[in-house]
Amino acid sequence: MPGLTLPEQIANQLRRDILRGKLPPGATIKERDSAAELGVSRTPMREAIRILAKEGLVVLRPARSPIVAQPSFRDVADNIEVLSALELLSAELACARASEEQIAEIVAVQDRMAASYDTLDLIDVFELDMKFHRAIARASNNAVLAETHRAILSRLWRARYLSASRKKSRDRVLAQHSAIVEGLRARDAQAVRNHLHSHLEQLLVNVREFFETEDEDPSPAASRPPGRDMGKAAE
Repeated sequence: MPGLTLPEQIANQLRRDILRGKLPPGATIKERDSAAELGVSRTPMREAIRILAKEGLVVLRPARSPIVAQPSFRDVADNIEVLSALELLSAELACARASEEQIAEIVAVQDRMAASYDTLDLIDVFELDMKFHRAIARASNNAVLAETHRAILSRLWRARYLSASRKKSRDRVLAQHSAIVEGLRARDAQAVRNHLHSHLEQLLVNVREFFETEDEDPSPAASRPPGRDMGKAAE
């Protein structure tokens, strides 16, 4: 992965293992074993785990191995509430402040997602979706807003992925993204807010349904993300 440090590359791999369910909630991440499996030393592995801890995907424990986090629905819902406010504000500011290059970057991400949605791996589609939302936050040209958005989005990474992967929402997601892009191109703040609000409302619905299903089925399979045959979705 060009441009990334070794700890960041390791964090990306562990993050994907968490999303795929290879490292389910509550699982212990043994530093020595994980480092050996990836063929790296323990120092970059330790730094990678710290990165994931800052994102809320991993919980550090004194004198014990870290574990994969399992936030409650209340924790996730609170973060979604803050994220929604940040995304609506960033979209409004982007309409007023974004450069043409920044708008073009958002359009390019959406075009790539639309063109490759049916051929990419589910996690690759999900990461493109998150890239789309991060690009809008950066286009606000408010560094504090963009950094706060990035931090909250990281905390919601697993919840967004698992809730979205249970829904066959390809057409809805692409249509909503296209509408958001057209609003940004027109610098129509109200239109962008309306479409983004609908997009974010569905996120909370998906997350609630995921937690309700997980509560009904406490088996290990309930915490594993579905296979690709269940359809790709992203929020």
